[in-house]
This record gives sequence, C-alpha cells and structure tokens, in this order.
Amino acid sequence: MVTQIRPSELSAWIQSLPAGTQPVVLDVREPWECQTASVTPDGFVLQAIPMHEIPARLDELDVDQPVACLCHHGARSQRVALFLENQGFGQAVNISGGIDAWSVEHDPTVPRY
Repeated sequence: MVTQIRPSELSAWIQSLPAGTQPVVLDVREPWECQTASVTPDGFVLQAIPMHEIPARLDELDVDQPVACLCHHGARSQRVALFLENQGFGQAVNISGGIDAWSVEHDPTVPRY
C-alpha cells in the first residue's frame, strides 16, 4: 500500500529521511498543467514526467531515491506511486490532494485551476 502524505506534511517527511537523502517530487501532470501551476523545490528535487510517459522513462528515476508523486488532485499520482512501488521503488509516496491541496495547505501563491 502506498503511503499518503498531505502537502502540509511534506517537510516532515523529508526531515524523516536519512541525512543527506535528496528526495524527488515527481510531477506527473501534463506539461500545460505544470506551466499553469508549479511548486518551488525546497529540500527536494522537482522532476516532471507526465504519467503516460513514466514506463518509457523509468530509467530517469533512481530506485533507491525517495519519490513523492504529485498531480492535480492525487489520483494520477496515486497510480504512479503504486506503479513505482511495483517496480521496486521502496520509498514511493503519494502527495494526496495534489497541487490543489498544495496551494491551500502549503503555498497559497501556487495558482489553483
């Protein structure tokens, strides 16, 4: 089962990782969505790969690196996190509520759409 974290819990999740660990926030939205609203990396690396491209681009991700998946509301990112988990990514989590919740809970400067 994929762990669910809210945007407001992301910093605590990052701090719970071993020292020196650089997690990835994997934005699985479409390019137009990323242009509409995006997050600012703070303690993580931001990587954008649309959901439908994940299987073909899996080698761009490190199986040993923690990955927090992000989409608009949390459904696509949940599916990607589960896919990654099934591919051996032991530290894949879903950011529940997506970028919409990110705007409400974490950074109100992020546009809602």
